[in-house]
Amino acid sequence: MKKTLLGSALGIILLAAVIILFNSLFTVNYNNYAIVQQFGKIVDVKSSPGLYFKVPFVQNTLSIYNGNRIYDIPTSDVITKDKKSMIADDYVIWKVTDPKKYYQTLGAQAARAEERIEAAVYNATKNTISSMTQDEVIAARGDNLTSIITTASNSDISSYGIEVLTAEIKALDLPDDNKSAVYERMISERNNIAAGYTAQGEAAAQKIKNETDKQVTVTKANAEKEAEVIIAEGEAEYMKILSDAYNDEEKADFYNYTRSLDALKASLVGTNKTIMLDKNSELARVLYGN
Repeated sequence: MKKTLLGSALGIILLAAVIILFNSLFTVNYNNYAIVQQFGKIVDVKSSPGLYFKVPFVQNTLSIYNGNRIYDIPTSDVITKDKKSMIADDYVIWKVTDPKKYYQTLGAQAARAEERIEAAVYNATKNTISSMTQDEVIAARGDNLTSIITTASNSDISSYGIEVLTAEIKALDLPDDNKSAVYERMISERNNIAAGYTAQGEAAAQKIKNETDKQVTVTKANAEKEAEVIIAEGEAEYMKILSDAYNDEEKADFYNYTRSLDALKASLVGTNKTIMLDKNSELARVLYGN
């Protein structure tokens, strides 16, 4: 009987020890925080993965994910500095950075955190775009606009123990009733730019044409001048030869003879090669040697 009672007592003690040990251990997984509470008050926060001890039945733990989370924010209307309406569609990547603040302010509820993030990002987007003209907004799209909105968003949610890693506008569009007018203005601006380039090209082409025409005129004038000089020199040489020929009687007779033959040859045209000359004509005298 005593052995039975002793065995039962040992069993109860062993079971109690197992229960106490089980309630004394807790594990922190990768990408998680563990908050240790005692009577509803946070007494410790574990941020490194591993196995830890706590006071059994007195302390309890709460696990909080500390990895990156993505939240797609609903689209919203925003107004630019020059009173142009635009539609912004944002998304954010956020994470818990202070689990104690996160639990105390938001009860460690991701839905409540995303409500605060949505309001902060909307206000940051609205304030940023309202301080810029539509052209400035379009020019700043990308890293510049993302950096401004992200910084402004974090200033509103830092007290909640969360951080927005990036708040990016994935789409920034115009309302349907404004698209046509904006597109027409953009087309008009591009046409004006194209017309400017065309005018510059035509002016450059005209300048090149004028310079070419000038060079052609100068070259042609120089060529004509040289040709006139050559012709004048040729005529002078011809006159000199002619003068020399007439200065000598024999040369003059020979010259007249060859000129007469040339004239006779020129007159023999057609099929009839007969020529009739007056015996007193100069040509007849040349042929007969008179």
